[in-house]
Order: sequence, then C-alpha cells, then structure tokens
Amino acid sequence: MVGAVGVGFAAVPFISSWKPSARAQTAGAPVEVDISKIELEPGMRMIVQWRGKPVWIFRRTPEQLAALPALDDRLRDPNSENADQTPAFAKNEARSIKPELAVIVGICTHLGCSPTYVPELQPQAFDSEWQGGFYCPCHNSRFDLAGRVFEGVPAPSNLEVPPYHFIDDNRLMVGVAPEEAA
Repeated sequence: MVGAVGVGFAAVPFISSWKPSARAQTAGAPVEVDISKIELEPGMRMIVQWRGKPVWIFRRTPEQLAALPALDDRLRDPNSENADQTPAFAKNEARSIKPELAVIVGICTHLGCSPTYVPELQPQAFDSEWQGGFYCPCHNSRFDLAGRVFEGVPAPSNLEVPPYHFIDDNRLMVGVAPEEAA
C-alpha cells in the first residue's frame, strides 16, 4: 500500500509535465478586444496579437465599402473561395461579420511580411487607380480593404480572416468563430 502511494506521488509531477505550459496555452488562447475607440474613429486601426500573428481591426467608411465591388475585376479571388483564408461567416464582399468593421491577419500571403495600411481612396505611386487597402513593399503585393489580393502580384491568396465574434457592441473575441461561441 505504501509503495502504491509512493508511485502515485512520483507519477503526478511526471504526468503534469506533459501538459502545455501557461505560456503555450495563452499563445493559442482567444483574445478579447475593446473596440469602442474604433467605433468613434473611422479609418483608425488597432493591432492585437493572436497566436503570434498581428490581427488588424479597423473601421471602414461608407466610401471605402462602396469602392469594394468596383475592384472585383482586378482581384485574384474576389469571392473569397479559398476556405483556408476566409471562414464561412466572412464569405461576403466585406469579408466580415459587420461590413464596417474588418478583422484581418496582417501577414502577407507571399513571404510573411507585414503590409502597410494605406486607407486613402486616392492614386498612389504603386497603383494609379488605388481604392484603399494594404501594400506590401517587399515584392509589390497589394490587397484591398477587405484583404482580397490583386491579380498580377506575388501574393498567392487573400489575407487571412481569423475566427472571431462579437461579445457585445464594444468587444470582440479573436480566436473563436460565431458558431463556436453560441
């Protein structure tokens, strides 16, 4: 009996060592974000970390949303058919739950650079017909304000939309899709 108790005490630390560390658990954990400031300031972008990736959260203006359909003929995947980059809840023109609020992983799908946020709806040196979006200066990849990739650039696919859902009007959770939150 004493031997069995001794084996039990020895086994607990050994088995506990198999569990992921607290740091490893938080690296994949969902992130709650207060978006109340974004609600007040269109064009403002917040950056949060989720699974070691930068996630951009920003509010689009009505003008920016109106420009999205006009870009479809210039995009590689305008309907976001690549399921790896766009979850089912974001398969729409804005690639988001609420059209005015975008939640996009800020990593270029070409070589993993972080594109520059260029929200202005005006011609740029890299695109004379620019309607706002993201520009990766490393290899000239461009994405619109929904994170959809342009034709003829090195990036092979749209920017990733992470799983997320709204907790309430001022908070969202990155890392849990709407259907998982119910």
